Amino acid sequence: MEYVAQLKNANIYHGNTRVLTEVNLSISKAEFVYLIGKTGDGKSSLLKTLWGELPLKEGQGKVTGVELVNISTAQLPLLRRKIGMVFQDFNLFQNWTVDENLRFVLEATGHKDKKAIDQRIEEVLARVNLSHKVKEKAFKISGGEQQRVVIARAILNQPLIILADEPTGNLDPENTDAILHLLRDLAIEDQSAILMATHDYAIFERFPGRIYQCAEGQVREIE
Repeated sequence: MEYVAQLKNANIYHGNTRVLTEVNLSISKAEFVYLIGKTGDGKSSLLKTLWGELPLKEGQGKVTGVELVNISTAQLPLLRRKIGMVFQDFNLFQNWTVDENLRFVLEATGHKDKKAIDQRIEEVLARVNLSHKVKEKAFKISGGEQQRVVIARAILNQPLIILADEPTGNLDPENTDAILHLLRDLAIEDQSAILMATHDYAIFERFPGRIYQCAEGQVREIE
């Protein structure tokens, strides 16, 4: 089987500190997968390794067909163009409009046709029900709306996988459910795999999915 993301006997490091040992993980197209564990148990480091921010020094890893071991700086744009990243703290330019935040990503990933850029921004904002906020500055919209902008940004380049790092950590229950419904729809409609790190275990009852747990330096799948 061809996986969208796979790690085999991978040791995950943060700097010179090994945080996870011999990780085996596989995610298929359109799968919704949770990564659970306490703060400091290595969830973010694992996601950053898949994203290419932290180097994979030991073991094997491949995401969207790109080998992670010894990945070069020149290869990172190729890897990241097919990955959508959703952060807990939004990482938006707060003084920029929603349009400017999205336009920046498209231009940075090589898009040059203004008409095509405009059309793609219009499409993704419609998907997240924020077309009416296109000219609003990020700091003027709510936390739930900002997170939907982040998801719109993540799907601009039609990713094969979305990595979501505690995407509902700063949201109230109503907005949490709205974001999870949105991510679920993306997995179904776009066939994007979703790997979502969370410590909110109540989510699983409402939104079931495969679960990997980070604990005591290990990652194991919970049946």
